[in-house]
Amino acid sequence: MANHWWEIQILCDLDLEETIFWRLEDFGCRGMASERQKNDGNVCLVKAYLPQEQVKLLDLAALSLWLRQDALLVGLEPPKMQWHLIDEEDWASSWKQYWQPQEVGDRILIYPAWLPVPEKSERLLLRLDPGTAFGTGNHATTQLCLEALEMRLDDLPNSSREDLVIADIGCGSGILSIAAILLGASRVYAVDTDIMAVNATHSNRQLNQISADRIIVGQGSVNTLPQMTQASFDGIACNILADVIIQLIPQITSVSKPSTWGILSGILIDQAQSVADTLEHYGWTVATLWRRKEWCCFNVRRS
Repeated sequence: MANHWWEIQILCDLDLEETIFWRLEDFGCRGMASERQKNDGNVCLVKAYLPQEQVKLLDLAALSLWLRQDALLVGLEPPKMQWHLIDEEDWASSWKQYWQPQEVGDRILIYPAWLPVPEKSERLLLRLDPGTAFGTGNHATTQLCLEALEMRLDDLPNSSREDLVIADIGCGSGILSIAAILLGASRVYAVDTDIMAVNATHSNRQLNQISADRIIVGQGSVNTLPQMTQASFDGIACNILADVIIQLIPQITSVSKPSTWGILSGILIDQAQSVADTLEHYGWTVATLWRRKEWCCFNVRRS
């Protein structure tokens, strides 16, 4: 473990928030949060954290330049970025003070694990402590996946949901796996190449009092799934990045059956055509495409 962490602070236009989250995640940040400025609702402060040993000052300067270029490309004011070192024991709690409960879709309430459980809520309570894993529900790609899962599962009769088996590829914090179970799925097989994500999914499964035989977690990618179960999957959820999704489509196809559906997110609008072309090549049809700012989410099915 690192002894010190970089705390990155970025003051930006609200319309840049999602792009900045994506840049920070790709940069390797662990723990990200944002808050709107009270004196200007169109401005937000994004904070992110990563170990000191992971990057050098020149890397941080390069990140600042990338963020500036991203803003100029869409005609927005360049964000103001600064960074400083904090002690290891401070980093995990620093960003949490900015992360508040969030309603997603019509039924889900994402609730930070460190807050008292609400006495009453009409929504499905999804408690979460993401730790260093991606997936707090703040990012547009995660929200799109959750909303698509809700719509997909709510359209199914209860009898169909009782045997529904889903694969969560790149499970991160486990947020999609847990949401699928709360929405009525029978079992989820969750995989991620990052051991920290695997540990986070285990932890959040326990936090939500879901048994280990309903969310089965493994380290790896699509090729790990046949080692975890011989069954084909009714549904696939994958919230990664477009380039990775394109590479995984042949393997996803191999663990699917003719009736399998998929929810694919983490895709920028200008990457959508490449993803759609690859899906079509491997026998998938894009049923719907949801968009939020510069991100999109594919709802697909086998042709």
